[in-house]
Amino acid sequence: MAEKKTAAKAAAKTNTVPAEPSRVKVLYDTEVVPYLMKKFGYKSVMQVPRIEKIVINTGLGDIKDNQKSMQITENELKLITGQKPIYRKATKSVANFKVREGMNIGLKVTLRGRRMYDFYDKLVSIALPRVRDFRGVSDKAFDGRGNYALGLKEQLIFPEITYDQVEKIRGMDVCIVTTAQTDEEARELLKALGMPFKK
Repeated sequence: MAEKKTAAKAAAKTNTVPAEPSRVKVLYDTEVVPYLMKKFGYKSVMQVPRIEKIVINTGLGDIKDNQKSMQITENELKLITGQKPIYRKATKSVANFKVREGMNIGLKVTLRGRRMYDFYDKLVSIALPRVRDFRGVSDKAFDGRGNYALGLKEQLIFPEITYDQVEKIRGMDVCIVTTAQTDEEARELLKALGMPFKK
């Protein structure tokens, strides 16, 4: 019986078609790496900066007491990113904002690997061009260590969100963490990967 199961597993493995690599990953490997090596004079491919992770945060301050609204926001973020978000809790109580320690005040998703590249592709090619009066994103929002932060005012720019089912327009912060040592290297990396910076 055990032999049959092993044979079935082996057969299943041979029949599976390997997933195609992400479009952004292919672009990075074929065009961006050679371009950055030439521009910055890197000796090794390992020195070339890459995107390490993308962190998406959204606040729940106005709906922290409404469980249904929090669930809707969680589902929207899950649809957008393809990954279940985790709740961020208040580390201390603030009486003025009616916040108690341990209360859920935000949602966070950390994307790596395939999901990270897919989200970046969707953000750059589909979501950002759908922003009203879009003229590009600022190239000044780097933190000095090669990471880029971007604020989005509404979740409606993502194709997964249906306008009729949105309870409230809610913004989010997108932080793109790279392995670049300087902002200039990170800027060139993101520009080569299609980030529409203002001219």
